[in-house]
Amino acid sequence: MTQVFNLHAVSVQFGRVQALSDCSLRIKAGEKLALIGSNGSGKSTLLRTLNGLVRPASGSLQRDMQARQAMLFQRPYMLRTSVLNNVALGLWLGGARWQEAKARALAALERVGLESLATRNAKALSGGQQQRVALARAWALKPQVLLLDEPTASLDPTAKREVERLMAEFADAGMTLVFSSHNLGQVKRLASRVIYLEQGRLVADMPTADFFNGPIPAAAEAFLKGELA
Repeated sequence: MTQVFNLHAVSVQFGRVQALSDCSLRIKAGEKLALIGSNGSGKSTLLRTLNGLVRPASGSLQRDMQARQAMLFQRPYMLRTSVLNNVALGLWLGGARWQEAKARALAALERVGLESLATRNAKALSGGQQQRVALARAWALKPQVLLLDEPTASLDPTAKREVERLMAEFADAGMTLVFSSHNLGQVKRLASRVIYLEQGRLVADMPTADFFNGPIPAAAEAFLKGELA
């Protein structure tokens, strides 16, 4: 199986803050990997490092440069224009002709069930709808790897289920998923592997079933019991 990421002893600093410390991690194509841990544990930093938005202070990161990747942020940014344009602009900037970009954008909106809102101002959509637009925007790029930072945070239950359904469908189609989440039920439903982070350190790396049912490091067990803020 192709390896899409290989981190070796990666550390990241923001000023005096040590965001990641000596993290080593390998991710293969087709994996569904969940990052969990308390706020400030390094989940978002690790995702941004994988996406190339953050440069390690030390260590090495190897990526499969042939694998297209996209990233969704916790609060997706919407341009003050139509839903269709929000999806099409990324394709146009990537070199597609405008008419082709619009056609591919409409197909992406159909994929997430939002084609009826194509002409609406994206800023006027609900949080769940905006997250689905962001998923359409990512899916339109045809990525092999999708990174998601708390993709259902602050969404209502219906919107969460819809976003989860799309994530599961993308994974079933062979896409590699790496996502952070505080929703442990979501992790159980979507992930095949769990990474537990604490204060920038990778404390546990286990198959999902083993993480939730088997012996795990004490810090991770305290987190699962709600004893670690």
